[in-house]
This record gives sequence, C-alpha cells and structure tokens, in this order.
Amino acid sequence: MGLTISKEVIAELPVEVFTGKIVVVDHKEEVGKAVAALIEHSSLGFDTETKPAFQRGHFHKVALMQLSTTDECYLFRLNKIGYPDELDEIICNPAIRKIGLSLRDDFAAIRKRSDKKPVNFIDLQSFVDDYGIDDNGLQRIYAILFGKKISKSQRLSNWEASSLTEAQKNYAAIDAWACLRIYNHLISNGNK
Repeated sequence: MGLTISKEVIAELPVEVFTGKIVVVDHKEEVGKAVAALIEHSSLGFDTETKPAFQRGHFHKVALMQLSTTDECYLFRLNKIGYPDELDEIICNPAIRKIGLSLRDDFAAIRKRSDKKPVNFIDLQSFVDDYGIDDNGLQRIYAILFGKKISKSQRLSNWEASSLTEAQKNYAAIDAWACLRIYNHLISNGNK
C-alpha cells in the first residue's frame, strides 16, 4: 500500500507560506521581461485559475496563468492581457519542463485562448505513482512530503477582479510553486 494522508491529519498541519517574490503581469508590455526571466530555468511550476461559474452550462476562460521558479512566481493575468504569443516561448518549449497537476483541465482552458500545443509538461497526478504516493491531490501530496498544508480558501474567488488581493496572489503563487517543489523533492530524494 502506498502513502496516503487523511483530511483530519491535514487539518492539524501548519499552513505553508510562499516567501518568494510574486510578480503580477497585467500589462502586455511586461510579458517579454517576465518570459526572459522564466526562460532561464529548466523546470517551472505551472497552474491556472479560472473564475468559478455557479450556473450550469456557464463557463469562463482561464483568467490567470502561474509560472514559478523556486523563489519567484509570475502571475499572468490572461483576462487582462489575453494570451500573448511570448508565452509560447515557455509553454511550447521542449527544453523547459512545466510541472503541474490535473493538466487536462488546464490544457482545455489554455486551448480556449491559444491554438498552440503545450510541450514537456509533467502531471504530478500520475508522476507521484512511481514514488509510492497513492493520494494525487496537490494538498495531500504536499502534506505527505513536507508536513504542511496548502490553504484552499481562495480557490473559488473572483480571478477576474480588477486587482487581485494579497490572499489571491499568495494562493496562486503557492499552487504553482508547490508543484515545482514536489517535483524537485521527488527527483532528488526519491528512489524511482
């Protein structure tokens, strides 16, 4: 039997905090500089956020794309800047690993904004299987490996708001950063 953790145990854990730098990219002219900083890395944490739809059959386009290094997270506000072509230098780059979770949903959301095919993505949901981890949710994987919980309190917030709250920024940054941290931990310490 593989590693697993209960909701009750997670509830007792201390909350993880992202202490790195968060850069909000909400103007098209900021995209090039952000991409130039990110393209220097061989692995990035990846996530997206979409404004929740509370009506059946009603959907929103992805509002935010997060790309994180070990100490910086860039929050691309796609609802404000669209999907700039420069992002494909990362998303379609075979030399940069992008690590995320439940990527099928993220790819479907990106396809609504871009017709390019994402390349070199690693989905932690299946990746952790090789390390004996049965739980495949981000919060559970993170708790098993690091003994801390990731707060999900902002998940259903308005990602299309005119400006993001500090709580939203931190939540978004942690989700992408945690994916990269899990991957780095497993490949450096795991016995695959």
